[in-house]
Amino acid sequence: MSTPQTNRLRALLEPLATEAGLDLEDVRVTQAGSRRQVQIDVDADGGVDLDAIAEFSREVGQALDDSDLMGSAPYLLEVGSPGAERSLVLPRHWARAEGRLAKIQLAEGGEIVARVLESDEEGALVEVQPVKGRGRPKERRLAFTEIAKARVQVEFNRKDEALLDEAADIADDTDDAEDDGSHDA
Repeated sequence: MSTPQTNRLRALLEPLATEAGLDLEDVRVTQAGSRRQVQIDVDADGGVDLDAIAEFSREVGQALDDSDLMGSAPYLLEVGSPGAERSLVLPRHWARAEGRLAKIQLAEGGEIVARVLESDEEGALVEVQPVKGRGRPKERRLAFTEIAKARVQVEFNRKDEALLDEAADIADDTDDAEDDGSHDA
């Protein structure tokens, strides 16, 4: 829920995020004991690293100190990324989730678990996972208007095909290096 204060904060922070090459994803102000807590989530294509978050946090802190938006009461500033189980709301969120598994609540009712294959401004092509491992995954095109809510899922046992291919290439290179052409008969 947006408040006038968060709207003013967004207006101040959006240009700073754009200048830093980041997308301002969320701004929240909550009360934490006697202080207010300002939580800001940023993201970028390819993700954000700690150095980018630290630099942006310094810029935000300076901008907040230079403005009167937070008043004179103390506040705690937290800048981070949306996290592993981020909500998929905007087309850019779906693009950044390509290859990831998502739990999707459909507007018509029901829920599916699907891997995001590709996305555009109107929707996403997903691979719907079979229920309880029965059957084969099926591709399905979902318009964003068909989706009530979606969230990326954390996978602990996923075997990343690119990493497996890379490991196989390394093993092949090692085998080739060990074969110096001399063989004992």
